[in-house]
Amino acid sequence: MAKSPRYRARRQSLSDRAQVLFKQLVEDFLRDGQPVGSGKLVKTSGLDVSSATVRNIMVDLESQGLVSSPHTSAGRMPTQLGLRLFVDSLISVQPLGQELVEKLHTSFADGYSPMELVETASNLLSEISQLAGLVTTPDPEQDELRQIEFLKLAGKQVLVILVVNEKEVQNRVIETERNYSATELQQAANYINQEFGGSSLRSVRQGVLDSMRSDQFRMNELLQTAVDVASKTFERESEHDFVLSGERNLVNLMSSSEEIQTILDALSSKSAIIHLLDECIGSEGVKLYIGQESGYDLLGEYSIITAPYEIDGTIAGVLGVVGPTRMSYQRVIPLVDITARLLGSAMDHAN
Repeated sequence: MAKSPRYRARRQSLSDRAQVLFKQLVEDFLRDGQPVGSGKLVKTSGLDVSSATVRNIMVDLESQGLVSSPHTSAGRMPTQLGLRLFVDSLISVQPLGQELVEKLHTSFADGYSPMELVETASNLLSEISQLAGLVTTPDPEQDELRQIEFLKLAGKQVLVILVVNEKEVQNRVIETERNYSATELQQAANYINQEFGGSSLRSVRQGVLDSMRSDQFRMNELLQTAVDVASKTFERESEHDFVLSGERNLVNLMSSSEEIQTILDALSSKSAIIHLLDECIGSEGVKLYIGQESGYDLLGEYSIITAPYEIDGTIAGVLGVVGPTRMSYQRVIPLVDITARLLGSAMDHAN
């Protein structure tokens, strides 16, 4: 996880005592969810200091925007700025237990398709973190078309059967521009298989469209059919999709219907989530968005911890955990990191 020079400098501006007390305050708050008082810090920090000294240091931390107090008689809690300083400069990451590591290893079973592996990773992240787990499907550039078949359904609907890579079978129902006969659909499938078998799914649609333009003065009926069905079949290949698990875990943490609706709205805002995850794909290692850092108001009280996963040495997608800003970063960060590594390894064997 990259360290920000800005937060290293802020850490260096704190005395050793202030760093110890601030770190203890954050850890206590993340564990208990309650503001931390000076008296408690005297007992838990291990420092030989008085409550008055601790209070003075807390006043200084508050003036720097690192902690806040919900009301005058309460203890203090870290702000989002304080949480950022904590995860960038002060966190003590907790290694996962051997039993949990073995569970992760054995969960990615041989014989799973890439989509089954994505779903497994999302469920594991949710189950272990008790938050929401999400995993993007592999970059469409990674998926190669082996065979396509079109089966006529009622009206203008067509069932598309895709064989991708070596093992994965995908079924999609599309709505075409007009009714096609079974013969027309068979001819279109034969054309696409012959011309584009082995190509990435993302490139098939563009390849058919380019073929159309090369004969723009007179496009025969076969190509017209292929353009229609290919455009509808592969229009979703322009961006990542993602699998989300554990929404109920977040709902159970909410104390009001308004909070529940806010997080459900945030998770249903696919464009916002995809945008954030796509940003993470280009970065190495674990990446965090804390609260307002995401740039989306609906996620203002939530954190997202992500890591990219690789297929054959190339970044193919990203996975992560979504939860309240008061989450156990010490535990979730290594969970996300190792799950990304194991998913990538399993994907290598699945292709």
